[in-house]
Amino acid sequence: MQPILIDSSWTLFLDRDGVINKNIDGGYVLDWEQFEFLDGVLETMPKLAKLFTRIIVVTNQQCIAKGLLTHEQLDEIHQNMMNMIELNGGRIDAVYYAPDIESEENNLRKPKNGMALLAKNDFPEIDFTKSVMIGDKLSDMKFGKSVKMTTFCISNSYKNSSLIDYKILTLADFLSYVKY
Repeated sequence: MQPILIDSSWTLFLDRDGVINKNIDGGYVLDWEQFEFLDGVLETMPKLAKLFTRIIVVTNQQCIAKGLLTHEQLDEIHQNMMNMIELNGGRIDAVYYAPDIESEENNLRKPKNGMALLAKNDFPEIDFTKSVMIGDKLSDMKFGKSVKMTTFCISNSYKNSSLIDYKILTLADFLSYVKY
């Protein structure tokens, strides 16, 4: 596939679990001690910070609605994550999360695009057609496609899908698909 040509006006959207940190199968990251960066993420984030004007994390966190974690506890995990990335030369400009359990009327949870619209409200210069979504689930891809983003899926488990523009194995692999 052809690399995508980006410039500093592009925005990067990242899912959290499975992209930045290890997924806990059948569970949730409920405190900082459980948060484990995936291999290469801390080394890749500074490179991404040079490529993108905005880096935004969008993550479903229904553990809050289930009463397993408070908003304050999640904010602490996210602040620690952002601090570690910053200490390693990278940055995250904003984190948006959906605390609720999936329902028809909930527009915040991916695959719905409520978090993208919140980001656009906070950063009006975002052009979704000049944005990349990197996630590890089809709901992440559907989220990105719903607002016309280019999608990258970190997974081997999905067959070809019109929701996935590119398949990669790690966040670092993304760098080989962009030209600037």
